[in-house]
Amino acid sequence: MAGSTLRVLKDIAAVARAAAELFVKLAAQAQAERKPFRVALSGGTTPKALYDALASPGFRSRVQWDGIVFFFGDERAVPPGHPDSNYRAANDHLFRPLGISDAQVHRMKADMADLEAAAMAYEEDLRAAFGGHMPQFDLVLLGMGPDGHTASLFPGNKALGEQQRWVVPVTDAPKPPPRRLTLTVPVLNAARQVLFMVTGQDKAEALREVLEGTASPEEYPAKLVHPGRSGLTWLVDEAAASRLADYPSHKGLLS
Repeated sequence: MAGSTLRVLKDIAAVARAAAELFVKLAAQAQAERKPFRVALSGGTTPKALYDALASPGFRSRVQWDGIVFFFGDERAVPPGHPDSNYRAANDHLFRPLGISDAQVHRMKADMADLEAAAMAYEEDLRAAFGGHMPQFDLVLLGMGPDGHTASLFPGNKALGEQQRWVVPVTDAPKPPPRRLTLTVPVLNAARQVLFMVTGQDKAEALREVLEGTASPEEYPAKLVHPGRSGLTWLVDEAAASRLADYPSHKGLLS
């Protein structure tokens, strides 16, 4: 993928540390410009490792946390205290340990009975936060599933082709729970920086296809994420990178 930076690191802990370093760097840049640092969080095991790293003594003192505003890239249609909730993971591993105030967190309320209304409500929240303009996050955190999905954008789903809306409901996700909310591709691609964190042998074939293969983005939605002149960084562990043809060094640059 042209213009993408790929770093291969030993394991999930190393990926989390590298992601935390990037988070600290970007937050400092935004705050030096006297702007809030607006980040969209993701779900999954690897982001939890990042949250734990950011909340650890080695990182927490390096960030002005009251200048961070948190959003979500997707959410499952479960209550916020449910084990499957992306919000709960962030709250347990990041918000509460760091004393983040509720005012700094824009939760996706995918637990509403009307998922369409929930999508519209989050889009209105984004419009208010970004002055009515297309959201331009300073950082979007993304993972990738073994099927190449990212956020809650799954292979073949009609949400992949959405160009007007910023948030859409997903009612037929192929993995539980099937009902979700997700940011759309145009919002992801408007970000200043997108960071994919991919770990585990089960992601190796999908990563090879997304970075080196010829399958369509309909089959591997992570291929749709290309934020133009902005940054796209992949932090992956050795297991996930094991099927890449060139098996790049940890500072490799994809051309």
